[in-house]
Amino acid sequence: MATGTLRVVEVTFFGTRGSCPCSGDAYQRYGGNTPSVLVRTGDQLIVLDLGTGLRALGAHVSSDHPAGGPPVRATALLTHLHFDHIIGLPFFGPLRHHDSVFDVYGPRQPDGTLDGALREIVRPPFFPVRLDTLLGALRFHDLDDGDHLAIGDAKVRARTIRHPGATLGYRIEADGHSMVYIPDHQQIGADEPDEDGALELCEGADLLVHDAQYTDFELVHKRKWGHSTVEYAVALAVRAGVGHLVLFHHDPSHDDRQLDAMLERAKELAWPSGLRVTSAAEGETVVPGAG
Repeated sequence: MATGTLRVVEVTFFGTRGSCPCSGDAYQRYGGNTPSVLVRTGDQLIVLDLGTGLRALGAHVSSDHPAGGPPVRATALLTHLHFDHIIGLPFFGPLRHHDSVFDVYGPRQPDGTLDGALREIVRPPFFPVRLDTLLGALRFHDLDDGDHLAIGDAKVRARTIRHPGATLGYRIEADGHSMVYIPDHQQIGADEPDEDGALELCEGADLLVHDAQYTDFELVHKRKWGHSTVEYAVALAVRAGVGHLVLFHHDPSHDDRQLDAMLERAKELAWPSGLRVTSAAEGETVVPGAG
């Protein structure tokens, strides 16, 4: 922990599922909302992705009722624009407060801006209202591979990640600890060149939240669908010297029992290296660098 005022970086999962949300008794323990993660560092609120978990995240940080809670000032780091990562944006309750501010950083688009792309999606006939009708201030910022930014005392680095469409992964360093967020990552084949960007982000990180959507069998049929296996996530974490790997972006076809089995497989693979492995569950909070 850095010297000075004692502060703890907390990472709380509000959406852990990939591709599409799901519900039912079989999904009780790990949850069914799509990606949205809250990182608290000092007085800063950093939101990772804008999936269906964003609705609950918004209610957690401020009452949805305009008179029932304080305004929110938060910063989002958006990895890419696939539906499962953006569908929660218009349901972020704090944007119904006229003095809330939400800064959204994300990958620069090949044609146009991040702002323009999201405003084209959140509008009729796809959604009943436009983003500019929300009361809070919503500000978009384009990022490129290798960009750095500061969010309060936290330092953020973005790198391009292999996944269909413009996609970024993020490394956040704050209060003497580091976490990496790579929720969608197309696994590299044995005959493909290495990925310096992903490895650079992960190097020596206390915490890595990484795509582990597929089994080996599923990957055979979905090689170019943009995701990784448990085996690949563990291998990357071990190679990079990560302290704690969190399996993430759970496939909607995987119920709690299958996710338990995938976690046990990951622990078996990680055991010789001493890597700690857990699986992301809605409502869970982890602290980078904690034992």
